[in-house]
Amino acid sequence: MNIYHFVGIKGSGMSSLAQILHDMDYKVQGSDIDKHFFTQVALEQSGIKILPFDKDNIKPGMTIIAGNAFPDTHEEIEEAMKLGLPIVRYHRFLGDFMQNFVSVGITGTHGKTSTTGLLAHVMGGAKPTSYLIGDGTGKGERDAQYFVFEACEYRRHFLSYFPDYAIMTNIDFDHPDYFANIDDVFSAFQEVAWQVKKGIIACGDDEQLQKIQAKVPVLFYGFADENDFQARNIVKSTNGTAFDVFVRNTFYDSFSIPSFGDHNVLNALSVITLCHYEGIDSKLIAEQLQSFKGVKRRFSEKEIGDQIIIDDYAHHPTEIKATINAANQKYPDREIVAVFQPHTFTRTQTFLNEFADSLNLANQVYLCEIFGSARENHGKLSIEDLQERIPGASIVAEDGTEVLKKHRNAVILFMGAGDIQKFQEAYEKQLNE
Repeated sequence: MNIYHFVGIKGSGMSSLAQILHDMDYKVQGSDIDKHFFTQVALEQSGIKILPFDKDNIKPGMTIIAGNAFPDTHEEIEEAMKLGLPIVRYHRFLGDFMQNFVSVGITGTHGKTSTTGLLAHVMGGAKPTSYLIGDGTGKGERDAQYFVFEACEYRRHFLSYFPDYAIMTNIDFDHPDYFANIDDVFSAFQEVAWQVKKGIIACGDDEQLQKIQAKVPVLFYGFADENDFQARNIVKSTNGTAFDVFVRNTFYDSFSIPSFGDHNVLNALSVITLCHYEGIDSKLIAEQLQSFKGVKRRFSEKEIGDQIIIDDYAHHPTEIKATINAANQKYPDREIVAVFQPHTFTRTQTFLNEFADSLNLANQVYLCEIFGSARENHGKLSIEDLQERIPGASIVAEDGTEVLKKHRNAVILFMGAGDIQKFQEAYEKQLNE
């Protein structure tokens, strides 16, 4: 029997894909570095074998799915080449796999993971749906009609995909280690737009997306009057957000979501738009929106003592601003304390002033050392360069998190895409001692 071996199985997309194939009764295993990642929990729960990297893991009869972060010179990939085994890069495998379903790719600089999780939940309530979410979650339904997946723009990987539908949440400048500027980012999204086969759901409030051209219908959603699907009469509370949806200025239905911030209204609106287009009943959409529990590392909350601890993946100034605003909506009377770990030196350098502006929305800021990536582990600037732009900001080490205890009755936001969770875990240990 053919075994799918994943090189870098703890990657968020890789972990999700491994779970999907496992659910569909394929034999799956993988390898990665020894360090613990939150994505491996679901793999372990499914009984999927995770091995340390070793060329001896590679055996005849395997198909190798290689993570995009690992070069052809990686010992396992080299061994697979030597044995003449099929080697497929993650994004290419996914591009072929989705042709078996009505596929919906969710892309955008921000909001991909939350929107993918929400769409998978809502559609799954109506019709069998397989899904791949960028928080390391994947599910393969054997009789699935739909396949909902997160499509990442980094290094233009999403050009391997030819989905039936695309949801485009926004276009912003990010990944400065790869994209030259906002025009370069736009050109990548424009390329993928030409590849969509049935329809594009795009945020019409985003000035870049207003310029998108396609061979298929483009439906715009947002708050502005010009959109095909518009959210009106928005009511924000400490329990969530309610709003009415108008389709081309005609009332459609009322919806409420148990989440916070304008960005979550827009995410929900994109899902409503697609489901309406696919003929799913509005009452079912409303029920599913209300019962959505969220995705991993997106405003994930817990209460310890008199503090609310929130774990969030926010690693771009736009995302930090959205997360702080959401915290203020839900907890208007509490102090908001941001603990932020910048992710990559190039991103920190490029958005230094924007990071400072976003973080200054919090009442107090603590900064962790910059997290380098596998591609880039050093740079010309240091965390002090960001600190000096944020009045009153302190630098905190993993073994110095007890300083957060002085913020009584506060919301502590741990934000970042690196290993910020080790700071959170260290602090929670302090609180529980």
